[in-house]
Amino acid sequence: MQDRDDAITPGWVADLAEIGELVSGAYGHYVERMEMLPGPMRTDYAVPLAAGQIEVLRADGRIAGLLVLVPEPEHMLLDNVAVAPWAQGRGFGRRLMDHAEARARAAGYDRITLYTHVTMVENIEIYLRRGYVETHRAEVNGLHRVYMAKRLG
Repeated sequence: MQDRDDAITPGWVADLAEIGELVSGAYGHYVERMEMLPGPMRTDYAVPLAAGQIEVLRADGRIAGLLVLVPEPEHMLLDNVAVAPWAQGRGFGRRLMDHAEARARAAGYDRITLYTHVTMVENIEIYLRRGYVETHRAEVNGLHRVYMAKRLG
């Protein structure tokens, strides 16, 4: 079965290779800046896929973006949002973020959280403009992370 383009749907096992390519393309340019692999490039996406935590946005017959949403006891964790380089500038990132927040609300959460690396200043700015606030910073597995949260109305 083929999903229609521009739909955000659960990922499939058959999507794993394309998900890996998308993540490498979306985060690869940070390797030099960070002097290490970004967290999303270290993830085995078979694990969140098996847990039903990955959703993908398809466009032009391929995966244009992805979300990894992890339900936590007190909040929904937006573990990853990424858009393929070829699909950037088309509003897909905004659609994915809107979808993540709507999914968190629908699941009964009043807060969504995320984290990003301190060197990903462009992403931090995007999240701030969307109403996220920094809650704290911490080092995890050698990654210096900025943790952020947004109250959902």
